[in-house]
Amino acid sequence: MKQTIHELTEIIREYSIRIGAIPEKELSMKPSPERWSKKEVLGHLIDSAQNNLRRFICGQYETVPQKIVYSQNDWVAMNGYQQSDSQEIILLWALLNKRIASILQQMPPSAYIKLSDTGKNAIETHTLEFLAVDYVKHLKHHLNQIIPNSFDIRYPS
Repeated sequence: MKQTIHELTEIIREYSIRIGAIPEKELSMKPSPERWSKKEVLGHLIDSAQNNLRRFICGQYETVPQKIVYSQNDWVAMNGYQQSDSQEIILLWALLNKRIASILQQMPPSAYIKLSDTGKNAIETHTLEFLAVDYVKHLKHHLNQIIPNSFDIRYPS
């Protein structure tokens, strides 16, 4: 978990600056009407952070794996990221990820094996440690969409 926390912390530090340097026009440009802009991709990462934050907290104390599912297109649309202030979105992304890093840092190793249910229709449980590692991979995957070739990663793997 230490490596995952370190990676997440470094990503927050570096990419809040790098994304902040992208011109508004580039952040807001949609490749096509049905595809997300870079700003909406960052919004998706905010939504993912919120859902995973809940998994990392509830998963430590609930005795039955909680079901926390995420309908990404609905969340991005309903949050209106495309119309939101870019600097506000970047700040929110950084703050939520700092909170996740803090929660992971404080998590006792005995909680790493606790389960969370991420399945939409069927039960799909994963350990909190798996979810933390997967969260950073997912983050890198989408950061590659905002700043191409930032990470050498294939996701999902």
